[in-house]
Order: sequence, then C-alpha cells, then structure tokens
Amino acid sequence: MKVKIKEAAKKFKCYSLYRLAIVLNIPQQTVYSWANGRTQPSYESLDKLCDVLDCSISDLLEEEPVQGKLKL
Repeated sequence: MKVKIKEAAKKFKCYSLYRLAIVLNIPQQTVYSWANGRTQPSYESLDKLCDVLDCSISDLLEEEPVQGKLKL
C-alpha cells in the first residue's frame, strides 16, 4: 500500500509536508517517512489525516498494479 500524502495535502488543503506535520502535531520526520514510503501510517493516523485534509481514505491510498492474473 502506498500512501499519497504529499499529493493529497497539496490537493485538498494546499499544505506542505511541514505544515501538515504541524497541523497533525506530530514530528516532521514521521510525515516525511510516510511520504517517502519508508514507514506506513497507522489506521489511527490515516483517520486523523483524513479529518485534517477533509478527504477519504481512498483519496490517500494509491492503487497498486496486480502482479499477475489468476488463471482458472
């Protein structure tokens, strides 16, 4: 699962990652780690992100391509 935090912050609130960290009251490094894919936000953090950005969870998640189709 890839989280599109940077894109969503810009699209929904015109926030930088720095501003988003301040609004969420969490360390800036945490937000940058999420944005760079080094770590994943918890479900609680995703919920908080949606509240702050006024968006849905599906707006934050990037679809990943299916590696292969099942053959029956």
